[in-house]
Amino acid sequence: MNITLEQAQKVIEAALQKSKELGVKMNIAIVDSGANLVAFAKMDDAWLGSTDIAQKKAKTARFFDMNSGEIGKLSQPGQPLYNIEHSNNGLISFPGGVLIKDASGKIIGAIGVSGSTVDDDHEVATAGAEAVS
Repeated sequence: MNITLEQAQKVIEAALQKSKELGVKMNIAIVDSGANLVAFAKMDDAWLGSTDIAQKKAKTARFFDMNSGEIGKLSQPGQPLYNIEHSNNGLISFPGGVLIKDASGKIIGAIGVSGSTVDDDHEVATAGAEAVS
């Protein structure tokens, strides 16, 4: 099952609201269960370079069915996924990519957020992902 456009728009709205609460400008990408882009929002004055990062965070989360920050922990020197960020045309292995699950817990997509600190990115992504379940 894939996230619908209607669900993706709800995720973006929730992420935009959290961004505004935090006072940050974000790029927000939503991918479906096949890691295909479904929806994207670039807030006014958000960093242009974060457009690609947001999309790659969402794809990273979905490719490996874990939040991008978890991949980061496993990709440090000496860890089992060291250098994984060089695969799949580039992954992002720091926080801001979060899985989106339906009410039954099935993965239907992922959200990627970039534009502030990784803590803010993760908080905004989490707020968006929670809008579906």
